[in-house]
Amino acid sequence: MESLAEARESPIWRDQRAVALLLAASLTTMANATISPALPGIERLFTDDPNAALLTRLLVPAPSLSVALFAPLAGFAADRIGRRMMLLAGVVLFVIAGCGGLFLPDLRSIFASRLVLGIAVALIMTAQTALIGDYFTGDDRNALTGLQISARNFGGLVFISLAGWAATLSPRLPFAIYGLAAVFLPLMWLAIVEPPRIATAPGVLPASDDNGHPSWRSLLAALVLLQGLTNMIFFLMPTQISFFLEASGYESAAMTGTVLGLLMIAGGCSALLYRRVRRAIGSAGIFAAGYAAMALGFLLLSRSASMPSLFAAALLIGTGYALVSPSFVAMALDLAPRRSRGMAGGILTASISIGQFCSPLASTPLIAAQGYGALFGGTAWLLAIMALAAFLAWSGRSFRPRSWIARRALPGTSSARHNG
Repeated sequence: MESLAEARESPIWRDQRAVALLLAASLTTMANATISPALPGIERLFTDDPNAALLTRLLVPAPSLSVALFAPLAGFAADRIGRRMMLLAGVVLFVIAGCGGLFLPDLRSIFASRLVLGIAVALIMTAQTALIGDYFTGDDRNALTGLQISARNFGGLVFISLAGWAATLSPRLPFAIYGLAAVFLPLMWLAIVEPPRIATAPGVLPASDDNGHPSWRSLLAALVLLQGLTNMIFFLMPTQISFFLEASGYESAAMTGTVLGLLMIAGGCSALLYRRVRRAIGSAGIFAAGYAAMALGFLLLSRSASMPSLFAAALLIGTGYALVSPSFVAMALDLAPRRSRGMAGGILTASISIGQFCSPLASTPLIAAQGYGALFGGTAWLLAIMALAAFLAWSGRSFRPRSWIARRALPGTSSARHNG
C-alpha cells in the first residue's frame, strides 16, 4: 500500500494546480526582497528627503504591513467568496503596484505603492495556502509545503540576482522585475479551479479533515506567534545586509545580490528535503535543527565580515529557515478544519508580515546604538535558546503529532489520498 502511495505522490509537481500554486509562492519573495540590492542607490537618489534613511529601509518590509492588516480579511473572504478569483486578482494587482517604483516621483509615493503591493500579496498568499489545503492531503500536502519554500527561494534567487544586476544600471530598474508576474497568469487561469463547498448531509458527521483538531484555535495561536518571531529574525537579512556590507567595505549592490542569492539557493535545496526530514525527526526535530543552523549563521556574521564567513552564514541561515518554514503551514492546515482554512491561512500570512515589518523597526535603533555585531550576536543567542527548547521537546517526544494527525498523515489511509 505504501509503495503505491509513494508512486502516486512522486509526480505531484506534474500536477498543473501544484505548478500554478508554486508560481504564486515564488511571488511572495519577489514582493519584499527584490529591491534589496537597490536600497543604497534609492537612498542616494532621494537624499534630499530628510527621512530618506528610514523610508528606504521600510521599502522592503512595507508590503508586510498591508499583508498584516488585510490577510485576515482576505482569509475571511476566501472562506465565503472563494479562492480562485482572489488569487487571480491578487496577481494582477501585484504587477500594477510592483512596477510603480519605475515612475513614481518621490519616496513617499513609492512607499504607498509598496503598501498596495502588500494587499496583492495578502490576496495571493491567503488564497494559495487555502488551495493547498483544499487540493492536497497527507504526504502530498507536506511535499507541496516544502516545494513552495523551494519555489520562494529559487524564485527569489532569480529575481534578486536580476535585481542585483539591474541596480548597477539604475536604482529604479529592479521595480520592472515585478512585471514578470504577468507571465504566470495564463497558467493560473487554466489550472486553478474553485474547490467545491462543504455540504454535509443532516445527521452525517463530518470527516476528520473537515472537523480539524479540537483545540485548533489555541494551537494555531502558538504557531502564529512563533512564526512571527522567526520571520522577524530572518528578515534581518534582506533589510540590513546591504547596509552591513556597505559598512564593511564591500560594493553593496553586487555583493548583496550574491549573499542573498546564496541564502535562496541553500533554502531552496534544503526545502526539497522537507518531507523526508519531517518523516525522520518530526516537527520538533526540524525546529531544533533549523534554529541551530540559523544561530550558527548569525554567530558567524557577528564575528567576521570576511567573504567566506558571509557566504557560510548565508548558507546556514537559508538552510535553517527553509527547514522550519514549511512546518508552520503544514501544521496549521492539519489543525484547522476545512471550512476555516482561509482564515487560518490569512492569520498565518499576517504573522509572517508582522514579523517582517517589525524587523527593521526593532533592529535599526539597536544597530545605531550598539552596531551590527551586537545585533547579530544577540540574535544568535536567541536562536540558540529556541533550538534548545525545540531539542528538549523533541527528546521528550512531547511534539510528536497527535494520534488524529498521525492517522491522517499515514500513506495509504483514506485521509492521505489525493483530493484532486
